[in-house]
Amino acid sequence: MRVPQLGLVSDLSTPLEPPVPRDRGGVAAAVPGTQQSLHASAFRRIEAAVASSCGSQHEQNEDAHSALDHTATLFVVADGVGGGAMAQLASRQLVEHLHAALAGVTLDAELVPRVMLGADRAIAERIALSTTAPGAATVALCAPLNLWASRWLLAWVGDCRVYRFATSGAGDAELLTRDDTFRQLGEPAPAGGSPDDPARMVGNGATTGANIAMLDLACGEVLALCTDGVHKHVDGPNWRRALAQPASLARRCTDLIGMARQNGSTDDATVLLVQRGRMGLPIARWIGRARGAAGGAGR
Repeated sequence: MRVPQLGLVSDLSTPLEPPVPRDRGGVAAAVPGTQQSLHASAFRRIEAAVASSCGSQHEQNEDAHSALDHTATLFVVADGVGGGAMAQLASRQLVEHLHAALAGVTLDAELVPRVMLGADRAIAERIALSTTAPGAATVALCAPLNLWASRWLLAWVGDCRVYRFATSGAGDAELLTRDDTFRQLGEPAPAGGSPDDPARMVGNGATTGANIAMLDLACGEVLALCTDGVHKHVDGPNWRRALAQPASLARRCTDLIGMARQNGSTDDATVLLVQRGRMGLPIARWIGRARGAAGGAGR
């Protein structure tokens, strides 16, 4: 597969933020930037929103995410690995590479890992132009696989996570991914590292592709993609409280980051929410029959 030529395309990731406002104690203020979009047709309705905030550990946000531009239904969140070279560049180029290779094509369990390996090589080559130090990013993505957005593909590398939440129920958010940490994989952490550090990353050769999962998504259910600046500091009740409220997806994103900050998060924090909505137009009989043949796609 041809590796896309990468540049820094700002509309595919979080814009560069101005100098981070800080209080008298030097703590960065939690002022996340937000985007939102709606993807609607006669067959499906997908609403998405994202918020991202620079933490007090960095002068610039080293997280990146898909631009919600009302066209692509590929949703990506990436986290530049702290301590690595050019972490911000790594996360943004990873988002750009995935969109260049995957947006608008039919995804499957073989294509996505192959593209992730291509991103690994391309990011390493780009960083090598400026430094001999390694750099990398972790990532999570999701995309619908069928016309009705009832079937989805998830992919991830590292410790970015994806959750599912049914807004009509009373349960907590369901974790759909498994962190690629040294502890989870049963591997020894390197000297000076933690068992809870990511053992798989994109950009430094520490990946063999990507983890893949397929799932059914019912109407009204929400997928939440986030970096560890969010999920390490938001517990089950807080996920439920933020996601179940009758507010816009953008407001729910900012509330989740606010909860993470209140609970001690000082890292960059990004959360992207995707909700499958109900179609507002009557469905023709032939569409209903096709949905039925597809195994209950209109749930």
